[in-house]
Amino acid sequence: MKIPKRLQPLVDDGMIDEVMMQLMSGKEAQVYVVRCGDEERCAKVFKEAKQRSFKQAVQYQEGRKERNSRRARAMAKKTRYGQKEQEQAWLTAEVDALYRLAAADVRVPKPYGFVDGVLLMEMITDAEGVVAPRLGDVTLTHEQALRYHAKVIQDVIRMLCAGLIHGDLSEFNVLVDAEGPVIIDLPQAVDAAGNNSAAAMLYRDVDNMRDYFGRFAPELLTTHYGKEMWALYESGELHPDSQLTGHFDFDNHIADVGELMEVIDDAKEEEAERQARMRDDDEDYPEPPQPY
Repeated sequence: MKIPKRLQPLVDDGMIDEVMMQLMSGKEAQVYVVRCGDEERCAKVFKEAKQRSFKQAVQYQEGRKERNSRRARAMAKKTRYGQKEQEQAWLTAEVDALYRLAAADVRVPKPYGFVDGVLLMEMITDAEGVVAPRLGDVTLTHEQALRYHAKVIQDVIRMLCAGLIHGDLSEFNVLVDAEGPVIIDLPQAVDAAGNNSAAAMLYRDVDNMRDYFGRFAPELLTTHYGKEMWALYESGELHPDSQLTGHFDFDNHIADVGELMEVIDDAKEEEAERQARMRDDDEDYPEPPQPY
């Protein structure tokens, strides 16, 4: 097939020997099957920001750390340079997550490198060596559903222990190879400790998996692994090999409205006092007259 423009530099540099076929085209990227020596791999070509339908929501990026202070300031001010760096940070997020999760023994495609917006990674195949199907395209037995669900939950636990939450996990972001589920598509991975929406995103990921596998194993529909997992994580008791029960005791305590209103009134009073102090400071230190 004709070599896509974005892949030509990798062919010229010898990283790719042959572009064999296009595997898929999604909201963020196009994926090609390529040959690298004797191996077939995937080349994920990320689309430019203006071509992507998936928004780089602040909700996902919150908590991601930027070590370079100049770059961080530029990204915060949304300068042209900052927008360019933010785009690069978004693109490298999946690469960083793949290396991090592979080291944590999470079943994800093995990454081989990232060059000019192209991610080279392991091609996931089934028992016959054919490209592995998505979980949503597979019909499962009751036993398979229970086994695959347990594996996904274990990987989500290991992800969380590694400090990450997928953020968009569903049956469309999981492949099924000869050994079971493999989690893919991680550019929106969420920082578990630094993102205020982390718990909600974890619940959504886990509930998506519960609802899907529950089609084949209805007993899963009454489980609450996400809540149980997050409670253990917050208390520092979650470990990569933690065995969960799926049971969670919800807090049925009825809020004391009177007590809540007292807290709100106290906060309003403190804010009024702060505003008053600021006005007093302005009167004590008026701004110098400005020249005409």
